Amino acid sequence: MACHWDVVVVGSGAAGLMTCLELPAQLRVLLLSKSSSPPSASRWAQGGIAAVTGADDSFASHIADTLKAGAGLCDPEAVDVLVREAPACVERLVQLGMDFDRTAQGLSTTLEAAHSHRRVLHAQDRTGGALVDALEREVRRRPGLEQRKGIPALQLWVEQGRCVGLQVLEGNRLRWLRAGAVVLASGGGGHLFAHTTNPTQASGDGVAMAWSAGARVRDLEFVQFHPTALMLPDAPHFLISEAVRGEGARLFDAAGRSPVAQLEGGDLAPRDQVSRALARCMADQGVTHLWLDLRPVGRERLDRQFPTILRRCRELGLSPCEAPIPVAPAAHYWMGGVDTDLQAATSLSGLYAVGEVASTGVHGANRLASNSLMECLVFARRLRHLTPQPLPPEPRGTPAAAPRLSKAELQASPDEATLITAIGNLRRLCWQVAGVERRGVDLIDALRQVRSERSGHERSPLLRRALGLPPDQELQLPPEQSRRLLLLQDLRQRLVLAELLMEAAAFRVESRGGHHRTDAPTPQPFWRRHTLQERGRSPFTGPVGQA
Repeated sequence: MACHWDVVVVGSGAAGLMTCLELPAQLRVLLLSKSSSPPSASRWAQGGIAAVTGADDSFASHIADTLKAGAGLCDPEAVDVLVREAPACVERLVQLGMDFDRTAQGLSTTLEAAHSHRRVLHAQDRTGGALVDALEREVRRRPGLEQRKGIPALQLWVEQGRCVGLQVLEGNRLRWLRAGAVVLASGGGGHLFAHTTNPTQASGDGVAMAWSAGARVRDLEFVQFHPTALMLPDAPHFLISEAVRGEGARLFDAAGRSPVAQLEGGDLAPRDQVSRALARCMADQGVTHLWLDLRPVGRERLDRQFPTILRRCRELGLSPCEAPIPVAPAAHYWMGGVDTDLQAATSLSGLYAVGEVASTGVHGANRLASNSLMECLVFARRLRHLTPQPLPPEPRGTPAAAPRLSKAELQASPDEATLITAIGNLRRLCWQVAGVERRGVDLIDALRQVRSERSGHERSPLLRRALGLPPDQELQLPPEQSRRLLLLQDLRQRLVLAELLMEAAAFRVESRGGHHRTDAPTPQPFWRRHTLQERGRSPFTGPVGQA
């Protein structure tokens, strides 16, 4: 693999794939995936893609719904860009062979929570998978692109206040790649929580790398907890799309009472409200789950529109057409991320971010359902005029070999079992103190604990050697050390993200959108500002963009 690229794109979900398609055709582009097998979060997306396509709908309505869901923290200009450019993105997807569901009248649409019109396009209940399939087919045809899987990025390369590349682990070789620009499309950090609908690799490493390199991050306290994840012992928390509630499915407790009856909108109230109502009902009753009844949707429509959900439930021994299924809230989507402008540029020159890793201003404090896949597409298009920094001449020969670690240094680094246990403990801590409901004193205590753990963890000799590797050197590692290094770095990045999350959640002493403090349960007008964090300084606030 070459050492110099015009652009390196980190992440091969919808955001990364669309970025590769939109970047100028003359650029040499490297697309990296840290995993070679598990699917991206984009592939797991069931619900759909929001866009105004019907004559009874309007841009004004989609904008109003997005702003209302965002609870005062959406940047109106970013929302306007999303909504107005969405129909063109739909047309592009149709041209690429995206297999949307259709009716005799045209594209089929469904209703999801907090939308005032049926504007959510779908491909049965595997819209994300169909989208990624369509984009991957086209990406393979792009000239000048190389895609490499199973190559994780560990840190960004910064010179004189500019991102000029990144460090990767290629096989057992730790090395540096120079780039005229780096685009993070690495997804969110839902796997930081013990209960999540996200795949394992959604650990927030892009946010952690960007912050560590000096980029500004924004609104990390705002996490969306999806109310209806399948909740079975020892089984993944598979998402049950709220589109099933849009078609008639209903929530209830063991006594047959609705836990959301008091909410405006009931089963289709905004996700944060439904999740809190379920969490409180579960706490009051001392249970680990409630129930979702899919039978009102009707067997024929379930078979036609939600085959993936039915198949997954049946694989786990459930019969959703005959009986209700157990559900509970789980971490689903991160509204915050790396602060970007309308051209997807971060505060660090040469670094861009697209998709869930970015904070574009579209989602505010609470994402409107099905706006996220469209955000990937719209803001990837903003990179079609990207001009990367000119590259210096590629050096001849190979980089110098860094000295190997001594046996004593290796023994001083924690083993794999210890690291796996530490990651599990951190996930449980994040769920307990920064989950659906939060309290200031718990956040502050946990923040001290996480900071102390990160400080000790970063003294691990193997991790220090990797993070301190000079750009003109590469480090050859035995396979066992490579595996251990990846776990060391995974835990470090999770600790960074947990620290930023808890710091932001403790800083915002109010409740708004996906951030709910039981000790400050109402929104406050003076907190209608973004939370900003930069390395080396305390959290501060910035204004919400004006229309």
